[in-house]
Amino acid sequence: MAERLRVIIIDGFVDEPACLGVPPYLSPQVRAAAGAAIDAGAEISYITIEQLRRGINVPSGDISLILGGTAVPGRYLRAMPASYREIKEVAERLPGIKILGGPAAIDISYNSDFHILARTDPARMIHQLLCGAEPEDQWRSIDEWNRWLLLGAEVVSQHPDFPQPLIAEIETYRGCLRYLSGGCSFCVEPTKGIPVTRDEKDIIAECAALIKMGVRNFRLGSQTCIISYKAHASSDPPRPNPTAVEKLFSGIADLDPDVLHVDNANPAVIAAFPDESELIIRSLVHHCTGGNVLALGLESADPIVKEANNLNSTPEQAMEAIRIINELGSQISETGLPKLLPGLNLIIGLEGETVATLDLNRLFLEEVLKRGYLLRRLNIRQVIPVRRSFHSPVKRSQFIRFKKEVRESIDYPLLKQLVPLGTVLKDIYLEAREGNLTFGRQIGSYPLLVGFPYPMELERFVDATVISWGRRSITAVEYPLSINTCSLAALESLPGIGRKRAIRIFMKRPIHSFEDLVQALDDREVAENIREFVSFDQ
Repeated sequence: MAERLRVIIIDGFVDEPACLGVPPYLSPQVRAAAGAAIDAGAEISYITIEQLRRGINVPSGDISLILGGTAVPGRYLRAMPASYREIKEVAERLPGIKILGGPAAIDISYNSDFHILARTDPARMIHQLLCGAEPEDQWRSIDEWNRWLLLGAEVVSQHPDFPQPLIAEIETYRGCLRYLSGGCSFCVEPTKGIPVTRDEKDIIAECAALIKMGVRNFRLGSQTCIISYKAHASSDPPRPNPTAVEKLFSGIADLDPDVLHVDNANPAVIAAFPDESELIIRSLVHHCTGGNVLALGLESADPIVKEANNLNSTPEQAMEAIRIINELGSQISETGLPKLLPGLNLIIGLEGETVATLDLNRLFLEEVLKRGYLLRRLNIRQVIPVRRSFHSPVKRSQFIRFKKEVRESIDYPLLKQLVPLGTVLKDIYLEAREGNLTFGRQIGSYPLLVGFPYPMELERFVDATVISWGRRSITAVEYPLSINTCSLAALESLPGIGRKRAIRIFMKRPIHSFEDLVQALDDREVAENIREFVSFDQ
């Protein structure tokens, strides 16, 4: 029997407009590439860039694929996407035929490092090579797409975050429904041609296969607009299809995942078709788990910039979408956060922009705050010239100043409204430590960063009580905080306690009751202020 060929998949953690693969997320591109190799009779080895950073060697193989690149870079807590330098250095160590996929493959400066730059579909490229066909950079068929994602489900067990806090990113469709008009000027999705949509039964079957492998968390994030799943594309914006969305999410919810979240939505669709969109949003509220986010692509509140870049939405449409999502999704869930809230994306540096554009963006955000609406996430970034170059008079220093002002005047008050003092957030996964600080997040879309002002054991879940706010994060203590076993630093962080009172409590332990706490502090009012934060367990 001939020896089976081996494919090495290096996960460099992609971050694209319609696909996230930075831990704890696992990109569908990884699973499709693994499934394509298995379908062609090969064996696979999967390794992440983070494992390579820690000294793990690249295994031997016949074909090597790196998936990497960021088209929409963000802030990352503990796992950074592979850098340009890292990709070039890893390429030198790769065995066999070397392929680069993901957004990095657009960069022609990698030509000398790889045999193939798979700009379209690296999974399809691998399958062609293994089957002895002449490799062509083309998209997989819908049958291949579904088959490879099922076959590639087994790769999840090789991910360092498996089984928790791993989140499987799920694809519902490929491309942009506005592709005929070119879509938004900065986005790569319209370049994928005619949109191809997966059926509900195939997506549900993929989720079932992943659950069978041990995956508990899902985000349907690999699409430009989840509201437009199986939408009627005869109009622009397309008319939503509530029946298809309900069938999809009810089917996945029946699998009983721990987390079921979404990502992108086009506010113009919601505003143009409020009745259909309301039905879809109600489906998401009902079937998805709490803390969910619909990230709305406004990009700019400047109408001149909208026209110059063929953007999705007007400011009026975005405001209407924010209103509808707040009205339908703002009830508090089991996580301690609302069931479903809007996020908002702003991009600085687009064509047609002036310094006045920043003022229009600021006025829009101030209006959101004035109306009492909540935004779970406000993403402000500079445009990356992936499809074309841009010419904006806004300087880097002006962008930084605008972003800082928004964080202080918009993000901070929004965060205080979202999670008031004493809010209990459930199931925070502790991920990183920096000095005496511990950081964690809930599992899901755009999770809120939670900082604990004392060292804690990592890689476990805790509940937390909010005690203060930053511009984009909150400070918390464990809930309930055991006053008899917690550290002095934890006691000191409680509202109104400070160093001296913390020492008094520490010296009086064990404290058996609230009255003991009053006696230890010699101040009933201060004791009342922390009563809901602590327990008297021994």
